[in-house]
Amino acid sequence: MSDQVSYHIRLEPTRGWVALKLKELWEYRELLFFLVWRDIKVRYKQTILGASWAILQPFMTMIVFSLFFGRLAQIPSDGIPYPIFSYAALVPWTFFATGLGMSSNSLVNSSNLIKKIYFPRLVIPMGSVMSGAVDFVLAFTVLLLMMVYYSILPTINIVFLPLLLVLAFMTSLGVGLWLSAMNVQFRDIRYTVPFITQFWLFITPIAYPSSLIKNDMLRLIYGLNPMTGVVEGFRWALLGTDTAPGPIMLVSFVTALLLLVSGAFYFRRMERSFADVV
Repeated sequence: MSDQVSYHIRLEPTRGWVALKLKELWEYRELLFFLVWRDIKVRYKQTILGASWAILQPFMTMIVFSLFFGRLAQIPSDGIPYPIFSYAALVPWTFFATGLGMSSNSLVNSSNLIKKIYFPRLVIPMGSVMSGAVDFVLAFTVLLLMMVYYSILPTINIVFLPLLLVLAFMTSLGVGLWLSAMNVQFRDIRYTVPFITQFWLFITPIAYPSSLIKNDMLRLIYGLNPMTGVVEGFRWALLGTDTAPGPIMLVSFVTALLLLVSGAFYFRRMERSFADVV
């Protein structure tokens, strides 16, 4: 009888800063698509209005902004009717805010899945942010109808919209990676997310134009908010406002990239403890 040789594989948690292993994300792409579809179904399961919430949320916010900021406060809108001026900004903002809220709680909500099998945990917050694409398409359709109503034709700059949406995705995912990893360790993080989102809303030129800031240096500092570039870019591409991509857009892109890369490395560093703590 021949001798049998047995092999043992020992799995140990990583230590310190580790590689992102982006190749694994491609290998688990089917799981990513499944998580996206799961989040979409869960979001509208047992709801009265269903996917209509994707339209109602930015539309009702636009009405409130139009009444208080547009009519009462007389906030300028770069020569564009205030309702569509604000709604054009609320469409990408809602995509960002929804993705941020979903991704920050994604690991805790998927605790059973994390404890059972191995897969790159990055796909969980990624799926949460990507699931907001359906809401974006619905809200964007309403925006196109509003443009028809106000007789506004999109400019050739509309070809840059996918890049602006990618910038919003990078920002949402980058912050979501930080918050989701921190939320596993400190559960009170979820209570701070609504405050962060609300504060971020008012420091982004949604209810007002960035043209109110005249100082060039202050405008560059303002561009440290990546959603500034996204919002102003959407208005420029669709409504033809004088907010062409420039230094603000460059600063916004660099900031979003730093948020995404640093968030991904922090997420991978903390990943080894997710199954034990979550």
